[in-house]
Formats: sequence, structure tokens, C-alpha cells
Amino acid sequence: MVTVIALGGNALITRKERGTYNELVGNIQKTCKFLASLSRKSEIAIVSGSGPQIGGLLLQNELARYKVPSMPLDVLDAELEGELGYLLSQHLINELRKNKIRKSVATLITQVSVNKNDKAFKKPSKPIGPFYTKKQAENLKKKGYAMINDAGRGYRRVVASPKPIKIIEADIIRKLIKLNTVVIACGGGGIPVVTKNNKLNGVEGVIDKDLASACLAKEIKASLLLILTSVPFVYLDYNKKNQKAIRKMNVNDAKKYLKENHFGVGSMKPKIEAAVDFLIHGGKKVIITNSEHANEALIGKYGTTIVR
Repeated sequence: MVTVIALGGNALITRKERGTYNELVGNIQKTCKFLASLSRKSEIAIVSGSGPQIGGLLLQNELARYKVPSMPLDVLDAELEGELGYLLSQHLINELRKNKIRKSVATLITQVSVNKNDKAFKKPSKPIGPFYTKKQAENLKKKGYAMINDAGRGYRRVVASPKPIKIIEADIIRKLIKLNTVVIACGGGGIPVVTKNNKLNGVEGVIDKDLASACLAKEIKASLLLILTSVPFVYLDYNKKNQKAIRKMNVNDAKKYLKENHFGVGSMKPKIEAAVDFLIHGGKKVIITNSEHANEALIGKYGTTIVR
């Protein structure tokens, strides 16, 4: 069985943390204990999120632009893939060795094909970076930044988030998995590229890592898509007095809840959309939970399970 694990950016750095090196490494070490354990039961591919981290890189890029040349967002996407891929790879190798699990680990800088005419380029929607107060968000809007209220949790900057169409390196990912290798790919959703005159060209944007995970899972014919985020369940009426945890639903339920706007654009909505996309294209199961309860969720005792 092949499993694709989507690690949310907020699962690697929590809202209460500043995103220091020690905080990031501490969270990655905890996550790698679970990933190593799962690798005994399944071939796995890992996709890491980018929300807080790519926002930090973009902010650093902008603040230093008068000192060093700034780089376009697709290049920052590649920087993030290397940063998180290196840390995940190193600590996962350490955990595999500790537990005498004979598997290799490979990190791939991954390009993801998108449509150059995707409406997302005209309507930014992907939240990145830190949370701001309403007053801070209003000041940033005056500077030309697009801002949204992110699921009632605070205000965040948004950038273009085109829909992934194809994973450019999918063939080599499939081959590596067959060679008993844990693959870390599509970090931060991957690097968005378009094809013109049979040549790849990077474009500025941040692909949603859940949609990229579903795209990868389809292409490598995974059976399970495991989405690890900051909450233990998918909820109806999230953050309201009458919020209700969903333990199990099918594709039709998911489509109904999406139509009724139960899920936040910058939080749970893309996860449910990714689940539906994966399942209608042959996937068997999607599980959404937090990393603390991942083992329980795999045996149906926690989290939200979505099936066809």
C-alpha cells in the first residue's frame, strides 16, 4: 500500500511559536517518530505545507531587498522545499536508523504544472505568513497587500494559489517508492510552472499543499491520503458554540458541506476539496486529523475518515 502524508505548515510550527530553528526541529522530530512507524506498514510519500514558512521567507526577501537582490516567489518556493526537505530527511533518517528500519529517504525539489490562465492569478486566496490584527491588516492593505480573515483566527496575507494539474517529477517518485525509498516531495505545494513552447517556466504563486498532495496521490496510485493539520477532526460550524466534529463522511456528504460553505477558504476547504478529488479518481480513503492522534486515526479511533 502507498500512503501520501500531507503535513500542514501549521502542524510543523504552531500558532503559539515564532518559528525558530529549535521550534521547527522539535516539531519535525516528533513528526518523524510517527512517519518512521508508518513506514513499517506502508510505502510513503511526504508532502510538507508552507503557510507560515513561505510567508516568513517572503517577508525576509522584502525587508532585505535594498541590501541584496530579491527573488521571485517561485524561487522562494524552491528555497522552502530545500529547507523543510533537508530537515525532514535528516531527522527521518535518524529515526529509521534508531529503529533499525531499512529504508532510504530522498527529497525531491518538485515542479507542479499549473494553467497560466488560472483565475487564481487575478484573485489571490492562499494565506501565508503570520497572523495580524484587523488594524495591522488594514495598514498592510494600504501598502498593496491582499489580506483576508483566516477562518476567524486572525488576518493574513494572501497570494495566488493556482490549481495543480500534474507533478512533473511523478515518474521518478514512483520509481523511488518501488526501490524502498521514503520520498519527500512537493514541499510547500511544489513550485508552480507553466509550459510554453515545450519549455517549463516558473510562475509566482503558492500551490495549496493539500491539493498538491491529492494530485501526487493520484499520479502514484496511492490508496490512502493522510492529511495532518492543527485540529483533531473536521468540524461543522467550526469555532462556533455549536461546532460538531465529523468522524466519518463520504464524497457526497463532503460535496454537500462544501456547497453549504461549512469550511474556511484558508483552512479546511482545500483539504475537503483535495479529499474529494483524490477519492473520485480512484483513491480508497482519506483521513484528516492532527499529528498527536495520527496513530489512533489510522485504526479508526480518532480523526475524520472520508470514503467514496
